[in-house]
Amino acid sequence: MQLSVGIVGMIAVANFQYAWTLFVEPLQNKHGWSRVAILDALAIYFTLAQTWLVPLEGHLADRFGPRRLLIAGGAMAAAAWIINARTGSLAVLNAAQVLAGIGSGIVYSISMGSALKWFPDRRGLAAGLTAAAFGAGSAATVLPIEWTIQESGYPTAFVWFGVGQGAVIILVGLVLRFPRSGEVPIVVPKVLQSGRDYRPGEMLRKTSFWLIYAIMAVGAVPGLLMIGQLKPMARDFGVADIPMSLLGVFTIAAVDVALMIDRIMGGLTRPVFGWLSDHIGREVAIFIAFALEGVSLALLLQFAHNPLMFVLMSGMAFFGWGAVFSLFPAVSGDMFGRKFATTNYAWLYTAKGAAALLVALCNRLQAETGDWTAVFVLMIAADWLAALLALCVLRPLRKRELGEPGASANGENFGR
Repeated sequence: MQLSVGIVGMIAVANFQYAWTLFVEPLQNKHGWSRVAILDALAIYFTLAQTWLVPLEGHLADRFGPRRLLIAGGAMAAAAWIINARTGSLAVLNAAQVLAGIGSGIVYSISMGSALKWFPDRRGLAAGLTAAAFGAGSAATVLPIEWTIQESGYPTAFVWFGVGQGAVIILVGLVLRFPRSGEVPIVVPKVLQSGRDYRPGEMLRKTSFWLIYAIMAVGAVPGLLMIGQLKPMARDFGVADIPMSLLGVFTIAAVDVALMIDRIMGGLTRPVFGWLSDHIGREVAIFIAFALEGVSLALLLQFAHNPLMFVLMSGMAFFGWGAVFSLFPAVSGDMFGRKFATTNYAWLYTAKGAAALLVALCNRLQAETGDWTAVFVLMIAADWLAALLALCVLRPLRKRELGEPGASANGENFGR
């Protein structure tokens, strides 16, 4: 039940990040703001607030419990979209995005921390299912939001969906809780896990943490860029409005098909790679995910003017990228223990904020050159760098630190 409640919370908060691309052009047309400025509201103000404050939010949740924080997070996220609907000031829009980021970060960190705490024996799968809700949670609302924007205007879409999502988060806050002493079974893990619980300060002094941080930051760049840029990107490649048949029944613009497929693939990959990593190891799974994304982006650049290839390859790219958010929580729990899992992963999650700064630079590069080639080359290089670091550097380092599955770093058996 607790896993399900966390999943519902993630679904409710997904649109605050994933639906932003639907509002870029309406905001630009209404206010005359530049595309880069509107994208910065997501890539910088929202993402930094969502990620860099989660260590504090995770600490407060570990210490005082998740209920009050979740209720406050739902209220802040809803208020942010109401402000977005009514403002004509870019500065106010950015401030509202900070508020939305704080609310979203609270829900994300607590839901993920809950999964890591409740399921130490299936950490990859539990984290994957929870993260899947954040990745795919917006798929069902892509068309409703798009239609609301077209029929009633983007302010109405902001208000209706902001209030609805905030209300669901508040209801989740009334139910979700962390496990009490004795509620979590003692298990012998199948993958390398630490025999002790590291406090955040201890974790931050370990080289392995900063290596994991760097891999996550580099590997998160391509997907974060495409979340905000997919619709403008499709328009630049000339495929946005080309009609495509969906399920042989509906005819929908290619960009809307891509948005739905990307959200579904970005969500589906998280439990798939989480489960896979529980069996083949985290680093091998990370390598496969990033390598898949790199190949998909290369093919997307090559065939971007073909609407079918644009939809398929962007979907495969999101299938590789989305695995980040199940694999890295699992790695964090394995390396640094269960007791402080919420706070420890919250520190690692700030890598997404570091990636957002790189995304902002890529947005500016595209705006300056008017071309996507250089940006795609950088994204592909980021994927392969992250893949090789995981397999060739992180894997041997973890083996040295943790020993064999079922044994602690000093060789003593643990788990039973």
